[in-house]
Amino acid sequence: MNAIPDPAPGAAPHCTVSIIIKALNEERNICAAIESSLAALREVGGEVILADSHSSDRTVELASRYPIRVVQLLDPQERCCGAGPQLGYQHACGDYLYLLDGDMQMVPGFLPKALAFLAQHPEAAGVGGRLVELNTDSLEYRERGQRAAPHLAPGEVDRLDGGGLYRRRAIHEAGYFSDRNLHSYEEFDLAVRLRALAWKLWRIPVDAATHYGHDAPPYQLLMRRWRSGYVCGPGELLRAAAGQPRMRLVLRGVRELRIYFAVLAWWCVLFTVPFLAWPAIARAACFAALGAAPWLLMFWRKRSARRASYSVVSWCFNTAGLLRGFLRPQRSPREAIGSRVLHEPPQAPASPREHYA
Repeated sequence: MNAIPDPAPGAAPHCTVSIIIKALNEERNICAAIESSLAALREVGGEVILADSHSSDRTVELASRYPIRVVQLLDPQERCCGAGPQLGYQHACGDYLYLLDGDMQMVPGFLPKALAFLAQHPEAAGVGGRLVELNTDSLEYRERGQRAAPHLAPGEVDRLDGGGLYRRRAIHEAGYFSDRNLHSYEEFDLAVRLRALAWKLWRIPVDAATHYGHDAPPYQLLMRRWRSGYVCGPGELLRAAAGQPRMRLVLRGVRELRIYFAVLAWWCVLFTVPFLAWPAIARAACFAALGAAPWLLMFWRKRSARRASYSVVSWCFNTAGLLRGFLRPQRSPREAIGSRVLHEPPQAPASPREHYA
């Protein structure tokens, strides 16, 4: 097993900030993401790293036109949300690290304020700002927007979803930037590992990045997340935290788990009903009533058959993903991820190095 280099061997000397852009087939958005990152770094100094998960479109070609470091997974089978940030971290030189998705853009002015905040709060491992969602028409966005999200409000928070600026020292203490096994919840996993070490996370009332969310029909989006393994994230998160002190933080922080556990109980009851020693008509009536109960409850709460149906179907998809993720075999997140450097910025000497897992 190869240990994770920190920082990457042969890389340029330390700089102030490394912006890590994780991307897979983002040719439509990658130029805007890179240009906004380079503009943001003019205020503080640093580097941009594109961590590419083996894109099959022109993402790498377009990115290589810019003065940034472009690194790529050696094995496309390792694609997942947790692998991208960790891949970028392996090649990053910054004393501070910012994680950006390939469909996001940095907002000028955030990095200087975030650095100033961290300088004034040595107990803080990371600081985030506001993520400005530009696609407010999707059903999923409207469903999420109606639920209170304390971690998105200014102040001390339990996670930095949507990106944040982190101290390298804190990441080093936590062992790794992101868990290569996770298909989602990678930022929450980082947060609980940091908080278990008594580090704090904060969000300041400043716009940090913009994002245009998926505009696919909601049920197509569910299928896409099933195929990509995104729905496996909660189960993988539980598997990684099993037996660790941070498990209590996971159970307390991921409120969706309560819904998924309730769905599991619902499924178990439904499975049991046909085997009860009752008359057939009583079993059928009980099964129908129990089967319809969540749909009727959500219809009563949301006053919309469409939104009620989406909620229940989404719960079922994610509960199945929870089981699938928990049962998936995992590799040590401390192993180096196999990668190759495809492009170096002009000021840094080109290096044909590779990291092998």
